[in-house]
Amino acid sequence: MTTATPSPRAKSRLADRIFSGTTVFAGSLILAALAAVAVFLIAQSIPALVADPAELKGSPSSFWAYVAPLAFGTVWAAFLALLMALPVSIGIALFISHYAPRRVAQGLGYIIDLLAAVPSVVFGLWGIKILAPAVTPLYDWLVNNLGWFPLFAPPVSGTGRTILTVAIVLAVMIIPIITAVTREVFLQTPRLHEEAALALGATRWEMIQVAVLPFGRPGMISAAMLGLGRALGETMVVAMVLSPAALITFVLTSSQNPSTIAGNIALNFPEAHGVGVNALVATGLILFAITLVINSIARVVINRRKAFSGAN
Repeated sequence: MTTATPSPRAKSRLADRIFSGTTVFAGSLILAALAAVAVFLIAQSIPALVADPAELKGSPSSFWAYVAPLAFGTVWAAFLALLMALPVSIGIALFISHYAPRRVAQGLGYIIDLLAAVPSVVFGLWGIKILAPAVTPLYDWLVNNLGWFPLFAPPVSGTGRTILTVAIVLAVMIIPIITAVTREVFLQTPRLHEEAALALGATRWEMIQVAVLPFGRPGMISAAMLGLGRALGETMVVAMVLSPAALITFVLTSSQNPSTIAGNIALNFPEAHGVGVNALVATGLILFAITLVINSIARVVINRRKAFSGAN
């Protein structure tokens, strides 16, 4: 009886060792940077967590009472923006990938990529100078006709600088990001899957339902999380457009709106001192935790949907 001799291992070359070491160092550097940020935020937040609430801005009953409206405003504005941006982005991506002629699709693709690179301060200027005055009559109509609905309860803002206006601007900002990612995912749908659906008599829309959308679901979730991350951490738009107040409310058209963590840091950091600086850093830690939790949930959802990839 003969035993199989193990095959000799390929000799490791210098270039392979250099490349392997470089990739390991790059991955470790990302983890080290994330850990360093977390350690810095925690260390700088401790003085605010144990300080007398009277030393915090507005003299809240506790630090958590101070940060609760900011955390709520951050999640609420980002959720509204994602709610408006995601369907539009998916529609644009489907049009570019499966409906538009080649030249039109290429032109729209270039425009989407350019919009993703526009600075946020430009969107902020557009929001405060153009969008806010334009939507004020709409807010008046909503409050007068739908004031019984909690989201449009009176009184109405006379300037249009509301949480809904901020959400609209944020939605416009994240549409290019979500569209660019979902477009590339839809274009990677296996051609055989599409042709098989069409060969069985499906219309183009039915083919998209049974082949393109299931294949691109993990990519759509990832794109949505990228856009949500941009909306959660946006600073300039909130600081320029919103009229903030320290409260928790779901009303979309009121002149009193909850601020966001990033916007509050941008507005108050220049004049903060002592424990005030630590309090702002502590709110940054809360934002860090919110972003980490949301992305972790998205990763769990993506892993559960990974069974159908179209390529395995």
